[in-house]
Amino acid sequence: MNKKIVLIGAGSANFGLGTISDIYKSKILEGSTITLHDINAKTLENTKNIANKYKQELGVNFTIEATTNRQDALKNADFCIISIEVGNRFDLWDQDWKIPLQYGIKQIYGENGGPGGLFHSLRIAPVIVNICDDIVKICPDAIVFNYSNPMQRVCHAVTTKHPDLKFIGLCHEIASMERQLPTLMETDYSNIEIKAGGLNHLSILIEAKYKDTQKDGYPIIRKKFENYYSQLTSEYYPSKPGGERGVFFELYKIYGYLPITTDSHLGEYIQWAYSVADHEAIIEFYDNYKKRCLTFYDDESHYAEYFKFDNKMNERIIPILEAIIEDSNIEESAVNLPNNNFIESLPNGIVIEIPGLLNKSGVTGIELKNYPKEFSSLLNNQVSTIELTTEAVLKKSKHSAYLAMLSDPVVDNPKNAENLLTTMLDFQKDHLGYLK
Repeated sequence: MNKKIVLIGAGSANFGLGTISDIYKSKILEGSTITLHDINAKTLENTKNIANKYKQELGVNFTIEATTNRQDALKNADFCIISIEVGNRFDLWDQDWKIPLQYGIKQIYGENGGPGGLFHSLRIAPVIVNICDDIVKICPDAIVFNYSNPMQRVCHAVTTKHPDLKFIGLCHEIASMERQLPTLMETDYSNIEIKAGGLNHLSILIEAKYKDTQKDGYPIIRKKFENYYSQLTSEYYPSKPGGERGVFFELYKIYGYLPITTDSHLGEYIQWAYSVADHEAIIEFYDNYKKRCLTFYDDESHYAEYFKFDNKMNERIIPILEAIIEDSNIEESAVNLPNNNFIESLPNGIVIEIPGLLNKSGVTGIELKNYPKEFSSLLNNQVSTIELTTEAVLKKSKHSAYLAMLSDPVVDNPKNAENLLTTMLDFQKDHLGYLK
């Protein structure tokens, strides 16, 4: 195989080396060129050196290239994988999260939803749109995968401007089902068939079946649900069993479906979430995640495990690429694509998270029939916020940004929202100064 795979944001913690190590494990991709691109020359060089070190140690047949020039990186690309951040991520994240609280806006986490998610979107979406401008010019037939948050708004901005671009959003959260369902359903994951979807970070398990019997798995999930999840721990909040499950449990109790992710993500989109969220665990998660990212390259043990061939792949992207190349026509459990009657109760054009079919054409969405309308009412609360964020990005409109904030379910005071926007435009003028 001789494909060109471009990793945009290759110098970032986790993404670059995790993806490279998975590519190294692929026999189907062997012989391909891996082009590393980042605007940070230092971290890019570090990633390249580590990639070449393990390439030699493992004896794998890949070509490694690295460049800070995006146009050069994109030439003849078959696949582009984007995972970037803009500016000093954690300093800006702290502002996104904490400053709205000073204006009385009860938002959670500040990464994807609420005003914090808006500011994050306004910084990063224009950059990714510009990247895709180059892709359309230089390698228009490339298939593009995005990992950058806020997923809903980034993907909607790109697909609005470039509707013909093969642009797919991918998120790690669906992997929680692979870890959790085998215990709940008392069978190997290979024997489980799932249907899940909604909006990214606000999605639910619609259906879980045993492949061998086609028996519904939800009765046993419901039987074991409370005991299992109240005891579940994470490497990011090891001190608290059942951490980050306040909103999670409330959603399950109200709607009767298993949420795919936890409070830090779920709670960003729901007006009542602040009152039930496990804030202590969210803060612990953030602190530990931040520490991991900032110290990732300090110790080889942080990434050496990636390159052990007996370890399974870290990223879903590599099996996806393999399935496309081999025209496998298999199903992937969660991809982010513009709605095209895939979820009937949501408007077309909004980027939703649904199963996808993988073949030589790329990724095609699969309809989620009979999606629960009671849950889609929560999803529809985000539609105007997403659309107005895209309008703000593409039209460079401060007023549209303000309207996007006012349409957000967690914002309840127009004057405070106006003052908050003014403050953030000042604090983040290097990134938001384009809004007029």
